[in-house]
Amino acid sequence: MKFRKDAQAMLQLTILDASGNVKQGKNDYDAGPKPLHNTGTDSVFVATQKMTFTEGDVIRLHVDQVPGYYVVQFDETLAPTIVYLTVPTWDYTVTLTPNAQDARPEAAFKTARHYLSARRATRAEITSERDWALNPHDQPLVDGIFPHAHANVETRNDATFFAQNAIDGVWASSLHGEYPYMSWGINQDPHAAMTVELGRPVTISRVGVVLRADFPHDSWWQRGVLTFSDGTNEVLTFRKTGEPQYFDIQPHTATAVTFHDLQRADDSSPFPALTSLQLYGRNA
Repeated sequence: MKFRKDAQAMLQLTILDASGNVKQGKNDYDAGPKPLHNTGTDSVFVATQKMTFTEGDVIRLHVDQVPGYYVVQFDETLAPTIVYLTVPTWDYTVTLTPNAQDARPEAAFKTARHYLSARRATRAEITSERDWALNPHDQPLVDGIFPHAHANVETRNDATFFAQNAIDGVWASSLHGEYPYMSWGINQDPHAAMTVELGRPVTISRVGVVLRADFPHDSWWQRGVLTFSDGTNEVLTFRKTGEPQYFDIQPHTATAVTFHDLQRADDSSPFPALTSLQLYGRNA
């Protein structure tokens, strides 16, 4: 069974295999398997008690209003997330390679029972002050799904050092490597820069930073610069700590923010890294 858009449904959630066929799931009291596809007006879910994800499966969310804000949860190990969509169809690819699994809880996409959901964000959520960089559902290759993090360098193409780790909401900074100690690793590049794309104007008035602090393995940055898409900058001065460091700044309205010009401390380690970057504010 191939995926087909339902002309009357407002929200559609579907699980597809790598060939584009709708996957089947079975519940304890069902006579047989059923397609893992559902529709809804303001919210939608897909649930099953017996289905196994395989490499290349796709979770497809189709929405009727873009741009728009939606709250999604595609796996029980992923926190519900507000995302801003500028495209009507989001294909979230399920990757089960050892590299990908190293950066996740062991149960992620590995169980037989599943509950996936999506809904429209409420007005209160859209107008709230929050960390608009937060996105545990971010992936390296996406288009039109925000927030999205990317960088000009990442260590060894290792998922535990991808830029997405800095916006996933996991702040475990005392070690490095596999979950839950992922970070943005810069491969010792002094010109490393990471950008968070927001997709629309957000007025940012507070910044949170968690430096990775696996000392003495790690070094740390004494300062860094935030450049906003409006052309303005903020210089941040850091302490040698793995605790969150917060900076109240002059409000900047921007669609993207780049973290760069990172000044490493004069110590014996060549390995500074970023555990978390948070951008607090309101939609403009």
